Amino acid sequence: MMFPEAKILDVDLTNQKISVRSLPGEIYRLYPGGSSLGLYLILQEMQAGIEPFSPDNMLVFTVSPFTGLPVAGLSRVVVTTKSPLTGTIGDSQAGGFFPAYLKANGYDAVVFKGRAANPVYLFVNGDKVELRPADHLWGKVTGDAERLIKEELGDEGLEIAQIGPGGENLVRYAAIMNMCNRANGRNGTGAVMGSKNLKALVVKKNKIAVKAFDKEGLTTLTKNVKERIRNNESIDGLGEFGTDGDLDGFNELGFLPTNNWQTGWFPEGAESICGTTMAETILVKRDTCYTCPVRCKRVVEVPGKVDPFYGGPEYETCAAFGSYCGITDLETVALANQLCNMYGIDTISCGGTIAFAMECFEKGLFNTDDTGGMELKFGKGDNLAILIEMIAKRQGIGDLLAEGSYRAAQKVGGEALKLSISVKGQELPAHMPQFKPAVGLIYAVNPFGADHQSSEHDTFLVADPDSQERRWLGQLGVYKQYQDTFDLDDDKVRFAFDTQCFFSILDTLCLCQFVWGPAWELYGPDDIIQLCKYGIGWETSLFELMRVGERRINMMRYFNAREGFTRSDDALPERLFDPMPDGPSKGITLDKEEFEQALNTYYQFAGWDVKTGNPTETNLRKLSLDWVVKR
Repeated sequence: MMFPEAKILDVDLTNQKISVRSLPGEIYRLYPGGSSLGLYLILQEMQAGIEPFSPDNMLVFTVSPFTGLPVAGLSRVVVTTKSPLTGTIGDSQAGGFFPAYLKANGYDAVVFKGRAANPVYLFVNGDKVELRPADHLWGKVTGDAERLIKEELGDEGLEIAQIGPGGENLVRYAAIMNMCNRANGRNGTGAVMGSKNLKALVVKKNKIAVKAFDKEGLTTLTKNVKERIRNNESIDGLGEFGTDGDLDGFNELGFLPTNNWQTGWFPEGAESICGTTMAETILVKRDTCYTCPVRCKRVVEVPGKVDPFYGGPEYETCAAFGSYCGITDLETVALANQLCNMYGIDTISCGGTIAFAMECFEKGLFNTDDTGGMELKFGKGDNLAILIEMIAKRQGIGDLLAEGSYRAAQKVGGEALKLSISVKGQELPAHMPQFKPAVGLIYAVNPFGADHQSSEHDTFLVADPDSQERRWLGQLGVYKQYQDTFDLDDDKVRFAFDTQCFFSILDTLCLCQFVWGPAWELYGPDDIIQLCKYGIGWETSLFELMRVGERRINMMRYFNAREGFTRSDDALPERLFDPMPDGPSKGITLDKEEFEQALNTYYQFAGWDVKTGNPTETNLRKLSLDWVVKR
């Protein structure tokens, strides 16, 4: 088959010039969407050493050849740039309806370069593309800006990816929001957008023109999706209780990060902020993404306090603003989520940074003179909304906290550095490496900082050998059965690396991990091969797809290597190697010597230099990245 070409929309913000080009199918097959395509464009065109807020930093929105097909879990958009939070390559993903309609306008990627002299937004309506003034939108929260854009264009049929005041004020973990509740949240992509004076990317809801290569075959693949949901307790529970459904379960095991990761035990508050409680109290609707029947997105309401327009909190948000900060009130957590969506801020990094500030205050590293009179104590939820607004506007102590916990710790100095629970400057998601050491390994080596969605989790290795989860993992060659999750032997490292490559396939093809992951989701690895065949006529194999995933990871590590990153940056916070102090997990720890050996093994499996942690020339050539070597 002839692989489809990729249509690239280039936007020069400095000179207000817009152009279109095509990427040949033989190239697109190697980098078929997502941050793989974004990385290809960046490495082709951007020099090393560019500062994240420089006009020369590129900001790339990408979808994939499958985006827009009427199949669950196919509406994802990836933003790739140099991260202002980590200094590494930045990768951030979101769902919703925006991705499908970006593709409906005919584009596989939108590349922004330069910096506009004044605030602008880009309006895309098929071949009609224009930059429009956005001075009147600057400073507006996302909901107000969306309303004004629709009024100005006289059209409710628009999808808008935009920044709020957080991105405008260069909060280093600012997000890009679509639907005002779907976030390209991690890595501070919204801050890069703000540095370019770019308020929004607006796309017309044109007719979805993506057609299946084999409509009948695709229908055969997807027609029993409702039956799959009914027969899958995990996915059915995801729809009913959202990602927050596991929160109280983690706490019962003693592995819910609490009080800035000082403990994994939150007995007084876990039940009050879990998914079951949310479903019984403030949940008013289950929302979804384009053509997805799972409907896992939360929509909550607290009359006079929390507006359902801004969606509802996920597991990571409930942990970051709940247990991280010692806060037990679900309404307070829901308000914090709304404010982050209004101002355009990543909830994980925001909650993690506020938790860091609370511990600094309790240890005497901050005082009320620093905080504007506030007592930043764990469990004190009254200050949460005030702090989020101060961060978004960079006011008072918010200016320091807008830098993220790691940079803030560097400025505070001393013991503060030990209190930043981050990797490469990015705050950790709420999955504890003491419980999931393979996840911890991936936190360390992941090119864009700690990320919980870059590999499969250890817990699936203790599932019933006859379960669907284990059958699908078997397609990746994962067979070993574990009695508990705590080992970090060679087989576990192999599991971490192989599933990281598989998740990298999903992030390249812009497939939702809750639908297309290898374990408990609706479709497995063999189904992706069928999707490729029926969706675009791509006769492929799991071998080729794993190479696609591995290629993306190596491109990211190569980008980081040329920016000066080495093995020393693949480090976990020291706190994770201390024994758990209390609760059901008391005494459990991540063994440092075992972890360092696992790093060595991982680099060997990946084909990277064990001393530097960077890809070897041989490995780059193996992955058809010889053009990178020659640059």
